[in-house]
Amino acid sequence: MKYKVIIILFLVIPTIILSCNTNNNRTAEKRFILPDSLEDVSSLMHEEAMAGIIGNLASPVEVAAMLNELGLPFNQQLLASTNKVNDLHTNFDKALALGALGADLGYLNIYNKNTLIIDYISSIKYLTDELNVGQFFDFNTLKRLCENKHELDSLMFQSVYSFNQMNTFLERTGRGNTSTLVITGLWLEGFYIATQINKSDPRPELIESIGEQKIILKDLFSLLENYEDSPAFKELYQELGSLAKIYDDVEITYETSEPVTVENNNGMLEIIQNEKSIVHITIDQVNSIIKETEKIRNQFINL
Repeated sequence: MKYKVIIILFLVIPTIILSCNTNNNRTAEKRFILPDSLEDVSSLMHEEAMAGIIGNLASPVEVAAMLNELGLPFNQQLLASTNKVNDLHTNFDKALALGALGADLGYLNIYNKNTLIIDYISSIKYLTDELNVGQFFDFNTLKRLCENKHELDSLMFQSVYSFNQMNTFLERTGRGNTSTLVITGLWLEGFYIATQINKSDPRPELIESIGEQKIILKDLFSLLENYEDSPAFKELYQELGSLAKIYDDVEITYETSEPVTVENNNGMLEIIQNEKSIVHITIDQVNSIIKETEKIRNQFINL
């Protein structure tokens, strides 16, 4: 079993969910309206950063196998509530919530919590409609996805394409800020769940994956820094900066072994480079990351 960044657990399935088309609380003074017509700096968005985040995703089958192997129990208390979705009034909060609920839905799907899934799907559909990206939401596809995990590998490829279509649409309409917030919400909620699970049941695999989030966080900064002029984004950027500071002393090194030659399905020989990442992180650093992540998540995910 190859363990990758733990956020894949919560990014892969929600990305499929949010894009398939074949697709505690902050005070009122801290809320900022992001009109859909806002002319943002989407032309400056770092496509490399988005590609870097998506590139760190692994197969949902690998993720499900990892959870099954670790025997991690389901914990509904970690999920954002759908009860407050209708109370969100700004596009900033709605976009973050959309990402967060997508992460929660991925978690529910892996644990086959079908009685809860429909409620989360309905809330996600409401938010996509509110953000005018409902054309990338297909309820029938979602239902089929949640009922049949055998198709996840093929849907993974499709999901990346569909998400890019959604992102392109948002950028062309001057709303690259929305896609940035959605992916930030996905990451923040998924990472919150992962760190909370490790808090109650520490595992070496989870600790390693928590350390690897340094890579994802760097890519998120590349996306968020384009919108620093917005007060709401600036606040989010600064709070995540406090988390990044903890990661300054977390070191990730790489070991490369001899390449392996294999024959593919077409009878052609392929050379596969073998690289292993090694995370150097202390328990104190892990605990600090858990604490800071919990604070940021509860501040910005208003559900």
